[in-house]
Amino acid sequence: MKRNILLCIAMISVFSFNIYSQKAKLANADKKYDNYAYIDAIKTYEKVAEKGYKSAPMFQKIGNAYYFNGELDKAVKWYAELFAMPDTVIEPTYYYRYAQSLRAIGENNKADQILKEFDKISADDSRAKLFKANTNYLDEIKANSGRHKIENAGINSQYSDYGSSIYNNKIVFTSARDTGSLGQRKHSWTDQHFTNLYSADLDDQMSPSNPVKAYRKLNSKFNEATPVFTKDGKTVYFTRNNYMNGKKGKNENGITLIKLYKATLEGEKWINIQELPFDSDNYSTAHPTLSPDEKTLYFASDMPGTLGMSDIFKVQINEDGSFGTPVNLGPAINTEGRETFPFVSQENELYFASDGHPGVGGLDIFMTKINDDGSFNRIQNIGMDANSPKDDFAYIIDSKSRKGFLSSNRDGGQGYDDIYKFLETRKLICEQELYGEITDKESKLPLPNSKIMLFDKKMNILKTVNADEKGAYSFMVECSKMYTVRAEKEGYGTNEKQVTIPYENGKTYLPIELEKDQCKVTVGDDLGKCFGIRNIYFDLDKSNIRTEAALDLEKILDVLNQYPSMKLDIRSHTDSRASFKYNEALSDRRAKSTINWLIKNGVSADRLTGKGYGETELVNKCSDGVKCTEEEHQMNRRSEFIITAL
Repeated sequence: MKRNILLCIAMISVFSFNIYSQKAKLANADKKYDNYAYIDAIKTYEKVAEKGYKSAPMFQKIGNAYYFNGELDKAVKWYAELFAMPDTVIEPTYYYRYAQSLRAIGENNKADQILKEFDKISADDSRAKLFKANTNYLDEIKANSGRHKIENAGINSQYSDYGSSIYNNKIVFTSARDTGSLGQRKHSWTDQHFTNLYSADLDDQMSPSNPVKAYRKLNSKFNEATPVFTKDGKTVYFTRNNYMNGKKGKNENGITLIKLYKATLEGEKWINIQELPFDSDNYSTAHPTLSPDEKTLYFASDMPGTLGMSDIFKVQINEDGSFGTPVNLGPAINTEGRETFPFVSQENELYFASDGHPGVGGLDIFMTKINDDGSFNRIQNIGMDANSPKDDFAYIIDSKSRKGFLSSNRDGGQGYDDIYKFLETRKLICEQELYGEITDKESKLPLPNSKIMLFDKKMNILKTVNADEKGAYSFMVECSKMYTVRAEKEGYGTNEKQVTIPYENGKTYLPIELEKDQCKVTVGDDLGKCFGIRNIYFDLDKSNIRTEAALDLEKILDVLNQYPSMKLDIRSHTDSRASFKYNEALSDRRAKSTINWLIKNGVSADRLTGKGYGETELVNKCSDGVKCTEEEHQMNRRSEFIITAL
């Protein structure tokens, strides 16, 4: 990718040369390469190669220089030369880069062969694991394709334009187009002018026009890029070379890296420009984005703890404006390759660019949903059209209009990197609205303010809502998944229904009727049945009380408090899986755990007895050796609360 601030660290070999006449030229080229002056290094290396000199380290560096500049079609030639060298031990990472470069020119079969070799010699590499686990990834990419209508944004130049953000009905972007000054310098990495921030007006269709250089106080004589603005428009985070108050910082090797900066708006001027406290002269931080609640800043970096060449991190923004400690998003997101340009939508979708996850060449754009607990759903390539065989990155989208922008150096562009606008015609994640009404079974009247809980297949509680004045409720759920909906209301028995959501966008209707609580129990009855408690749920192979189990036990506790002479025998049952002895012990621990919970909550121990029955009292055919569904096994995993005295 041809841009000034792409995060990467070249792995450099130190070698001696056999041809003395080329030594000085190659040493000079190596120095340029070490300083990321890839354009100058390429010129020297290629001149030496044209004279017939061959060297594995030289071919590695020419290939890398093109690879890091996004010219994968040119990288192919030199990686091929590397692999043609006889008796050469090639580092695993070059197999991966060669395969990525082959994809860029459409040679997918050869790329897959190279990746199979990569897997053999580097099975512990997460990229190899991802390739092996997703052998049909091209089919998935194909299924995810055709969802974007893409066109040139109309604000591009012959130079590099990329990395957009929305602010005050304008698109703010990065551009190297400013060539007006006689003293304008070029970056030796890309042979492009240093970048500044530009803005363009947006109409009601989000089409940009009239690009102008913007935010004079933010722009310096070095690179500025990828800003993100808070919703109130008073704070901006952005990327800049390590340059502050007229002084340029350098790392221990004399290289000026990039940092994240923050500025605040006073009147019409950006002031108080300061680098973020976790920046360093010795590593790069770049490409900030904010969570919807603006309490978390996501960014890309190669700081210590990075898994690959660049990773995505997050850091908490405290109420007083200070920052927590940056946290790596971990191997679920990051690989040994490059992960960069994060963006979090208003729907808490994380989009990012990566060359480590299976793609179609170069950097591809991927998406995953961020769950409430901070975990991530399955990562998906967003498909062709948005992705190309070249580098695609800096994806932003408006969640309501489904319009947005991305950057790419794909064929047919106007400059080096170009900005494209798009309309997403179909969401990547298939979602539905699961909705219905809670009504009285006898009168059919709505039951306002009923409590409705949504559970996943494993009975983990996902969300709780209250029905509106018409008894209506709704949840957004994912297609093809099974859910349980539980409805409760004081004076009524609990009711649960299971539903599997079809794989299609739309709605699923699930009404639930509740019966008035007319449960009258006597000695020998199961109090659990009175409240619709089929099971006290435990985690697999564990006996600790889960949150949703405690909700059901609260009902039992309430009855025991109402009837102080009532006594219960608590019986726990398992399905037939695992050994007889293990099931007996597990169910006994669970029965005792239930009893202990009630005792801790004020019930006298002499009112409670209990025992685990393991798999001795199955309610269906699902004994050892009989094939059953998960739902059939679930029927046997039950809890009973038998009344022994009133």
